Order: sequence, then C-alpha cells, then structure tokens
Amino acid sequence: MKKLMLGNAAVAQGAFEAGVNLVSSYPGTPSTEITENIVKYPEIFVEWAPNEKVAAEVAIGASIAGGRAMSCCKHVGLNVMADPVFTVSYIGANGGLVFAVADDPGMHSSQNEQDSRHYAKASKTMMLEPSDSMECKEFTKQAFALSEQFDIPVFVRLTTRVSHSQSLVEICERENVPVKDYVKDVSKNVMMPANAIKRHVYVEERHQKLVTYAENCNLNTVEDNGSKIGVICAGIDYQYAKEALLDKVNYLKLAMVYPLPEKLIKDFASKCDKVYVIEELDPFIEEHCKALGVNVIGKEAFTMLGEYTPEMIAKAVLNEDGKERVELSAPIPARPPVLCPGCPHRATFYVLKKLGLTVSGDIGCYTLGAIAPLDSVDTTICMGASVSAAHGMAKVRGEQFNKKLVSVIGDSTFIHSGITGLIDIVYNKGANTVIILDNSITGMTGHQDNPTTGKTIRGELTKQVNLITLCKSVGVDRVVVCDPFDVKQFEKVVREETNADEPSVIIAQRPCALLKSVKYEGKCVITDKCRKCKLCMKLGCPAISVDKDGVVKIDASQCNGCGLCIGVCPFSAIEKE
Repeated sequence: MKKLMLGNAAVAQGAFEAGVNLVSSYPGTPSTEITENIVKYPEIFVEWAPNEKVAAEVAIGASIAGGRAMSCCKHVGLNVMADPVFTVSYIGANGGLVFAVADDPGMHSSQNEQDSRHYAKASKTMMLEPSDSMECKEFTKQAFALSEQFDIPVFVRLTTRVSHSQSLVEICERENVPVKDYVKDVSKNVMMPANAIKRHVYVEERHQKLVTYAENCNLNTVEDNGSKIGVICAGIDYQYAKEALLDKVNYLKLAMVYPLPEKLIKDFASKCDKVYVIEELDPFIEEHCKALGVNVIGKEAFTMLGEYTPEMIAKAVLNEDGKERVELSAPIPARPPVLCPGCPHRATFYVLKKLGLTVSGDIGCYTLGAIAPLDSVDTTICMGASVSAAHGMAKVRGEQFNKKLVSVIGDSTFIHSGITGLIDIVYNKGANTVIILDNSITGMTGHQDNPTTGKTIRGELTKQVNLITLCKSVGVDRVVVCDPFDVKQFEKVVREETNADEPSVIIAQRPCALLKSVKYEGKCVITDKCRKCKLCMKLGCPAISVDKDGVVKIDASQCNGCGLCIGVCPFSAIEKE
C-alpha cells in the first residue's frame, strides 16, 4: 500500500517498521511532527523530554539496554544534545540508535541557519540525508540497521522542505526485532579517561570501515546521462537540481553525507569536464571534494545564505532562466508574524513597554514582543538565555539598571533550560526579576504538553510540575502569580518585584488563546465614547485597526472576546457586545 506522507511522518513510519522500542524528543520546528506521529503506534514508548539533552540520554540508555531507540530535534536542539552525542560515539550502540535532526535553511522558524552535517564530522558518526518522503522512511530503517552493524549512532538529517513536503510512501509491516541482551561492559560503556582512550582507537578504526562502506553502498548513486557536466548533491538539493536541470547533466546523489566517499567522487568527476556541488548552507561536500584534489564549482556560483530554488540552479549551471514564471499583477502584501488575538503575552509586553523596562527575551511565541507596536524585547539568544543573560547584564550594569530589567521565558522553556539560570541568580546573589509566561502549553511548536501541563504526549494524566514550589525550592522567596490581563494589578506587581533587593519570579498565568478549553463570551465593540486616543492600538491586536478617518474599529471576525482592550481603554469606550 502506498500513502501520501509528510517527510516527518515518513521518518516516524520508518522507525515503526524498523521495530523501534523508544522515542524521546523535545519539540522543535521543523522536526516536531516526527515524534507526534509516533504517538499513533502503541507498540512504541514515546515521550516529550524536558529538553534535547535529556531526550538523547534517554535514547542512549535504551540503546545500551538493547532496544532500538530514536531522539528527534531541530538543528539548534542538537546543540543542547551535543554533550551526550559526542560521548556515545565512543560508546557505540547495542540496540540501533538514531538521532533525527531537522535543519532550517531560510530560518523559517529558527534563530540561525546552522548546518548539522558538521556535527557528524566532529563526532565521527554516520549521517544519512533523504531527499523525499519515501527515502525518509527507508533511510530511517537503514539507519537502525547500520547503527547495529557498525556499533555507532546514526544521524538522519532533514531540512524544512523535506520535513514538510509530501510524497508517496510504500507502507510495510513492522519488523519483529527482539530487544538485544544487555551485558555489563565497563570498558565500553563507562567513559572514564582510561576506557575512553581505548575507545578512541576503536572510533578511528570504525571510521575507516565507514569510508570503505561509503564507496560501495547502495545509498550513494550515480545517474549517467552522457553529459560533460556533473552535479554532486544530496537531500532536497537533488530535487531542486532534477527539476532545474532534468537529464542535461550527470548526477552523483549522496545519501550518506558523512563519511563521504573518496574514490566514487573522483571517478564521477573524471568523466566530466565541469562539476558543480549544489548544497544549501555550508560548503561541506565542496570542501571534501577540493581536499581530494577534485576541481569543483560550488559557493562561487551559489550562495551561503538561505534556500536554493530550481531557477537559481538553472541559471548557475546552464545559464538558463528556468521555467516560465507567472507574474502577479500586484505585489503580495507583507504579512509580518503577530501574536494571535487574545494572546496572554500581549498584555505582558504592553505593561513592560509602558514601564520602559529592558527585557531579556527567550525562544517562543513571545519573541514577537520585539515587533512593533509592542517593541519590548531587547535580546533573544537561545532557549533559557533570557534568565542567564539578564544575570550577566545586571552584574555588569549594577543595581539601578537591574531595577529596570526583567527576563521573560515560557513555562516549557523554563523547564527546558531556565531553571539552571534561576539557580545561578540565587546562588551568586543576584536580584533579578524573572517573568514566567505560563500559557499552559508549549505554544510555538504547536501545543505539545510538557511537565507543567500534567499530561504526557499521549494525553495521559501524570504528575504536574508546580512552578511556585519549584522556584521556592531553588531559593526564590518572592514568587507571585498574576493574570497579565488584569493590567493594573500586573503593572503593580511588576513595579514591586523589580524594586525588590532579592531574586523574584512573576508567573504571568493565562492559557493560550488557541487552546480548545479557552472560550470567551461575546465580541468586543467600540462605542461612541471613543475619543480616538488610539491607546488600544498600542496592544498590536490584529483585530483592532484605524480607518482613514482615524476611527478605531474592531474586526469581529478576528476578535475572540478576550477583553484585554477593555481593560486598557481609559474612557470605557470598548464593551462586550
């Protein structure tokens, strides 16, 4: 049976067919749907872990115990995961161990364009890269088998377009793979220096076997179209190249992107007068080719930035304009991202801007607090950095600066990597104010449960982390819960806590407006009391606008009746219909 599937869903299908026993992940676009699709397979234990490092360690433990295991993340999540990943390269795998990582060329939902192929090289592991959904499934299955064959963790690298594109996938039965025996082996599994030195020898020997395998495996393929122009590519770039160049060039399609073959590349290039390396992001394959002495054309013809297109490739390789494009009669209007109508974060940022505070921001929906008209967020670095960075800012700038400084961080992100920053503040005698934006869900990646929601990935009830108790347990005596939609009270709380001479936590508690459980009665309407002061416009609510005559209007189709504007209007000009 064949089925149209997203690349991410196909990875999940491949893991199921490979007989995987356990999947542990942390959500991150564009990888999230892999783990979400695992939920439909009751044979597999699946969980959302507090962060990617924990997820990787859970999978590693399962592999050591003899089960096939997988952990999935986005490229920046791999940074969090890196510590155990580098060490498990020395340990290897008992049950097959796979790390699925999704890169994001073009930064559709990310703060950088990191190229995860470097991690495979640095950790001396294996990396496969599928170009469509069918390969997503098949390469995932092969990754588990190769992991056990070579005693190695294996990366399956996707990019946004592969993760979120659909193509046909052939559905097969689940393999009956028994859990392997667990045998205590201190020399292999305990990475203290005396053991690790010996395992490093094994890693280097294994790497040479992998290079040999790369030369002859059926993953790397050559398409000889009798052309004198050759193209070396992998993943989604192969699809772009095929669409742009058809059979006018020869192709070396690399599905195993680390380690890369040597003789195969040389032989392919020797039959061509000109060879192009087409790869998004870094010149990873290009540099390998040049190190082999193969003269290739790479980034000088393309770009280090963003995603490629068939038109770009056709122009660079054949000097053709590509397929005829349909020109629009008018430009598409810009649609900048905005917080949803009824978003609880809007009230928080309205107050923070009103008070003129410096805001150390974090990764989540609330990053949009940096955009006009809220204009509140000063910094965004990585998950958890809002807390730690603000501590550094306060120590450098002093007490008075700290009284106009806050950190904002979501409930899920606080669990992910904000707790340790808060401990640092308490331990090193800081006096920062941290605002936990508790919207009862992991919002940005699509409403995944987390340890603060009291539900597992399968919707089962479980212990719920109490943020108040947690903050107090690490030494924060001042913990206040406040509804940010009670604007006057919230402003009062923020003023009090930022003026305190000790660490404080404000839990801004109101559920995400998109949760099914959130229902407001009635729509908000403008009455004849409106004085056109436009204070409500400072909220940046998509439902509120001003016409050419300066009249404020509320779009009933967008308003969800949250009532934030009612609390902000100084003239009581907004009411529920």
